[in-house]
Amino acid sequence: MSRHLKLTCLCAGIAIIQLSLAGCAKKPVPASLVLLNGDIYTVDPSLPAAKALVVTGNRITAVCASDREAKRYVGPKTRVIDLAGKFVLPGLIDGHVHFAAAGAMLDGANLMTVSQEEGLRKEVQRVVNILDDGEWITDGLWGAYEQWALGDSGRAAKERKAPWRPNRKMIDDITPNHPSFLSRFDRKEWLANSLALKEAGLDMQPLPGLEIGSDGRATGIIFRPSPAFDKMSKARKPKSEMRLLDESRAGLRALREAGITEIHDIESPEQTKRFLELEANEELTCRVWLRPDLSHGAELKEQGFTMGLHPQTKQKSSWLRYGALKGYIDGIMGDHSALFFEPYSDQPGNYGHWRTHTSDDPGLKVGNMEKMIKLIKVGLDAGFVPNVHAIGDRGVAEMLDLYERLKKELGIDLKGFRVIHAQVVRPQDFPRFRTLNVIAEINPYHISDDMRWMEERIGRERCKGAYAFQSLLENGARLVFGSDWPGTSAALYQMHPRYLIYAAVTRKTLKGTPEGGWFPEQKISVEEAIKAYTINGAYAAFEDDVRGSLAAGKLADITIFDRNLLKVPPEDILNAEVTHTIVDGKIVYHRRS
Repeated sequence: MSRHLKLTCLCAGIAIIQLSLAGCAKKPVPASLVLLNGDIYTVDPSLPAAKALVVTGNRITAVCASDREAKRYVGPKTRVIDLAGKFVLPGLIDGHVHFAAAGAMLDGANLMTVSQEEGLRKEVQRVVNILDDGEWITDGLWGAYEQWALGDSGRAAKERKAPWRPNRKMIDDITPNHPSFLSRFDRKEWLANSLALKEAGLDMQPLPGLEIGSDGRATGIIFRPSPAFDKMSKARKPKSEMRLLDESRAGLRALREAGITEIHDIESPEQTKRFLELEANEELTCRVWLRPDLSHGAELKEQGFTMGLHPQTKQKSSWLRYGALKGYIDGIMGDHSALFFEPYSDQPGNYGHWRTHTSDDPGLKVGNMEKMIKLIKVGLDAGFVPNVHAIGDRGVAEMLDLYERLKKELGIDLKGFRVIHAQVVRPQDFPRFRTLNVIAEINPYHISDDMRWMEERIGRERCKGAYAFQSLLENGARLVFGSDWPGTSAALYQMHPRYLIYAAVTRKTLKGTPEGGWFPEQKISVEEAIKAYTINGAYAAFEDDVRGSLAAGKLADITIFDRNLLKVPPEDILNAEVTHTIVDGKIVYHRRS
């Protein structure tokens, strides 16, 4: 053998030994959780699809193209799940919820679709079965869908009829231990049962505003405003703290069953305290990004808080933490208070209303934006970006004007600034979202619900700019999905992602109307909808580097569906079920078949 050949063989042998040693050295540490045989959509452009996921602790260790690759991470204590082809996504982020109100609706009376005795009794009985004796049954909002039925497209003419009115006799027998004070959706009429009338002393001393029937006895209907309403309101007892905690537990349960791993909540100090208690009890199964009112910037700064800090420890947190500050520029479409350049079609002379710039200060007037700008600047100084509600086309335009002014005056990037809802947009305003780098926080399910009366409110021409998601995308806007759960007093908004994705890609009601979709040119793809539900939501919270897509090193927030939403017919999206919800590497929900 020549000297050269001997050297070649020796080098080859050394190389083989080195490769073997390297293979031994790279043997992975056993994982906590391995998901096999999945249909994985990562929302990561570098590796869009995968077969398996590996999780160690609260982080994704590896995204694998094959089960064989993932099985290398399996150790004696590793939990292994065969997904049998289920559809895997990054954990879904709901960019807009009213959590306390949602919990109250889940454990309280939800009468929005009720306009007859049978439905009233059924719902009140459900609540009676939940509550302890002595707890009041409140809210309700009966009749919200009496004129326009749930799932109605609004195309057919509606026969106006006298609204249904309940009577205390309909519920007295099932509420002997529960004073009840239930409202109509417009809150102009309320229903009190006999026990509530007694608690308020209205059974012995009827006051103006209490309706008396033909038999000379109170029907239970109380009109607002009136002395009777005031007295009943004073008599109504607040909810117990245990009941409020149970409402929060009901809200968290609904979120994990829907695959939601994070919410951007409209914060209240009272609810934040409950979040802290649930977190301390290890009951918090969803990340929470809190959005306090715009007026609280100075107070939060004084207390040492800024965006991203835990509301108790003041440490950086990716679990429970402060986010943006929320403000308002106008009202809502449901009660004709969203702000428009032209009047409402069904209310000539009404252009909508400039709403308070915060939730509790009526200081904003037409043409006077100085107070809102001052509050935003105070918030920015404290480290909070603004997220401001704007629904009508003038509300959206004025908000973009305000953001543009701030950009010029302060010389800042507007990353994280949002126009909440961006519900009706003029053609000239679509490009401004990209130009200003402002996020459009949108609510797709509103399409399926609001189309029942949208054209009646503002006419078909202006509706071309309503929920115009495709126009926003074509003009470079970044979309973030939010459910607005549980809705307004006039509308019930679904939170489950199947409803939002279905609405965005079909623009139909839950009944499948109108054929082809409402303004079908504004449909977006399922891929775009998923992006708005995941990586864009993480970006809006300044955390897209650690969440929002499935990649090694990112937090293990994962949502798993029973079918591939990218491949099924759009109508079948409504049948999709979440089978697993994983937050911070822990399985917080598993649907039993």
